[in-house]
Amino acid sequence: MLEIIVHEIKGGCPVHRVGDKIVVHGPEIDLKRTDSLCTHALSTLLHYTTALEKGVDPVELGLAAEGDTAFVQCLDPGPPYTDGGTVVFRCRKK
Repeated sequence: MLEIIVHEIKGGCPVHRVGDKIVVHGPEIDLKRTDSLCTHALSTLLHYTTALEKGVDPVELGLAAEGDTAFVQCLDPGPPYTDGGTVVFRCRKK
């Protein structure tokens, strides 16, 4: 199981709030344990969910400087380019 937590929001996000959780178990997103899910962020997160859930080291993937927690951000650049914002997600195998 992979737990993805909204760690930080730079700008504004119409979908997520800091602390929101997304839970991935194999090919399934656990909707009962997931607070919210943005399709823009999902496209980025899905590149890494299988590898992280299988235990690939986040440092080797270039998603962390150290430790077992990966950091990934959504693709929305936020102001001045869009009215949204960039969400940074903290991803950890549970």
